This record gives sequence, structure tokens and C-alpha cells, in this order.
Amino acid sequence: MAHRIFIDGEAGTTGLQIRQRLADRRDLEVVSIDPARRKDADARAELLNSVDVAILCLPDEGAREAVAMIENPDVRVIDPSTAHRTAPGWVFGFPEMAPGHREAIAASKRVTNPGCWSTGFIALVAPLVRAGLIPAEAALSVHGVSGYSGGGRGLIEEFEQAPPASSADAFRPYGMTLAHKHLPEMVAYTGLSHPPIFSPAVGRYAQGMIVEVPVALWALPGRPAAGDLRAALSEAYVGEAFVQVATDLETSQLSRARAGAGGYVQALDPEALNGTNALHLQVFGDDAKGQARLLAVLDNLGKGASGAAVQNLNLMLGLDEGEGLSRP
Repeated sequence: MAHRIFIDGEAGTTGLQIRQRLADRRDLEVVSIDPARRKDADARAELLNSVDVAILCLPDEGAREAVAMIENPDVRVIDPSTAHRTAPGWVFGFPEMAPGHREAIAASKRVTNPGCWSTGFIALVAPLVRAGLIPAEAALSVHGVSGYSGGGRGLIEEFEQAPPASSADAFRPYGMTLAHKHLPEMVAYTGLSHPPIFSPAVGRYAQGMIVEVPVALWALPGRPAAGDLRAALSEAYVGEAFVQVATDLETSQLSRARAGAGGYVQALDPEALNGTNALHLQVFGDDAKGQARLLAVLDNLGKGASGAAVQNLNLMLGLDEGEGLSRP
């Protein structure tokens, strides 16, 4: 018998992408609410309590409201919103984050999807903190660029129009309040004592992102080399299907390949992994200067949202973790 899945908020960007990934699955039955009763609380509650897994593609308040409606103890929940990212009783839905974490997701009734930015940051930093290469008290920063699809309906509609005549508006920094909603999870799941200085930006392209964490190696205990960081990341993700760490040789080849063009690296195109559930990590460094740049490339709607939700769904139902998910 197929598992019944309800995507509450299936018309939004994340919901649509989840449904697309589940479209050809014979082991799942995706059920929908009657459009005429979409705002009927009783109809919504009935459906939420009748399925095996409810996926809440809703604003934070809507996600909390949906969870409060669920009275059936057998219903499992995946919440891609920010509402429960650090809440007690919820498991953070990043299977590759730490040893044993995949099993915690599989056993949980309540799983909260990571944010797209925090997926890249946690993937790069958490293993290095666990290995003792980056101390918990380290002063870190993180920046990068994401496609506008991660900004919600308003930003999508704005960026899909022609840019203002006075400016190409190709690159837009944001988060100037230093209170981005992904910061709490960045601290909670890396082991850091202080939030990083986060300087995100959105580009005039739809999908895909690159996340960068610069590291002053000279300021770290023992002054590790860039290769030490790369080795720790490689060890943390050995055997993972969706997370890949570039080898020393691959990174060296990439660094030299476009030395005559200012060091531009084609593999670090933020759109390179669009449509996949992959997460690619790179470590570039200059040991003489004591500096390194850690970079993560991912699809903000793939491993950063919908793909992660499907990966967690598979784990929670005891299915093949990669079912319905593509790799590059």
C-alpha cells in the first residue's frame, strides 16, 4: 500500500518542487485538499490527520497552526519553514550533518528542514568544529549569492520583471539588520558560541547558490593548513551520495585552470547543481598567507529546500534515501 502524503501549501515554490519530485513515485500517494475548501480549517485538519506524512510548505505561523491541528499520533511531519528549526522535540533534517543523525531523522515524528544558506554553512563548518580545527569561540563570517527563487513570491515577481532602466540590479546584498532567520540554526548545529557575520545577496537569476566561509588559518589553534580542513571535510562525508568534497588535486587543477582570467573557476557557478540534490564543497587556501576559503555550491530549491524534504521523507518512511532525487 502506498504511503499517503499531504503537502500543505503545495502551490508555493517549495511545495511545487516537492510535488514534482514525487510525481512519478508509485510507492507514494500525494493527496490534495479540495481547492474550494482550501481555507476551511476543518477540511484541512481532517486531511492533516489522515496521512502518513504532512509536509508544511507554509509561512512560519501557518506551519505552527498546522502542527497544532494534528492530533493523530501516527502522523509524521516535515516542516521546511523556519518555525521549528531549533525547537525542542524536532530533529534537524540534514542527514549528513553528523554521525547517527540519519538514524535520528528516520526515527522522528517531527523533522524540520534546514534553510538553504545554513545547509552550506553547517556542511562546511560543523565537521571542522567537531575535529577541533575551528574553535567554538571562532569569529567567522559567511557570505554568498542565491537565486531569487529563495526570496518568496514577492521577490520572484519583482525579479522576473525587467530591471529598472537606471540599473541592471544584477546583485542585491540584503540582511543588513544582521538578524537573518537562518542564524540561530547556524549556531545551534555547528557548535559555535557566536553567530557568524552573515552577508547574503540575491542575484538576478532564478535558482542555485554559492556559500563561502573565509577562514584566517593563522588565527586558529595549531595554525592548520588548508589541506587539514579539506581532509577533515572529506572524512566527514566519505561515502555520502549527495555531498562531495573536492580533492586536493581537483582543487589545484581548478585553481590553475583559469589563472589567466583572475582565477575564475567554472565549477563554482552557483547554477551548476540546479535540479539536483547535490552539495559540492571546496577548500581553497594559501598556507603561506595563512588563509583559506571554504565554498559550498547547491541548488537552493534542491538540497536547500525541496530535495532535502524528499530525502527526509524517504528516511522517515524507511525507503531508499535517494528515491526521486537526482545527482549531477
